[in-house]
Amino acid sequence: MKRILCYGDSNTWGLIPGSNPHQRYSIEKRWTGILQNLRPDLQIIEEGLCGRTTVFEDALRPGRNGLAVLPILLESHKPLDGAVVMLGTNDCKTVYRASEYTIGKGIELCLKELEKYIPSEKILLVSPILLGEDVWRPDKDPEFDEHSVEVARKLKDVYKEIAERRCTAFLAASDYVVANDADCEHLDEEGHRIFAKALSDALSEIWRG
Repeated sequence: MKRILCYGDSNTWGLIPGSNPHQRYSIEKRWTGILQNLRPDLQIIEEGLCGRTTVFEDALRPGRNGLAVLPILLESHKPLDGAVVMLGTNDCKTVYRASEYTIGKGIELCLKELEKYIPSEKILLVSPILLGEDVWRPDKDPEFDEHSVEVARKLKDVYKEIAERRCTAFLAASDYVVANDADCEHLDEEGHRIFAKALSDALSEIWRG
């Protein structure tokens, strides 16, 4: 059975949109759990964490630097046959002041680390869903601003170019699903179902033959 690491942030963890304090969808409703049911031939290894970035340290929440903890997780979960990586949304927060190109450099460093354990052609790079236009409002997530929304919109093209250059598979989550209006940031139950199906199809392409 192929072992697939799913590495991401709160949309991989399964945060329920608008929940305060944060609550999590059950495994049956998270895209990782749905994907496991769709693909019993694969072992889906869920590694999602709220606030995780590609390379940035969160001064208020330690352990969110995705690159820093990735070597430990790869060692912990080996052997691995493939990976799905979807990071970048939290990098758009105003505190990091990162452009789409800087975020792209961060995700590429994560890919380089993954490639120490997994062939590049067995890695699926996913550009994240878009932030909703009102995500920055006080009742939603003021860690973002209007510029964050623009940067998030540009990640698809940046990630696609990286995937082509590094010979990894690519999927744009924003082609299939949108953030729920409750917080303009996270997938709802229907979004998790749709996204899981898109990933299942993409993994079939990777593992065909």
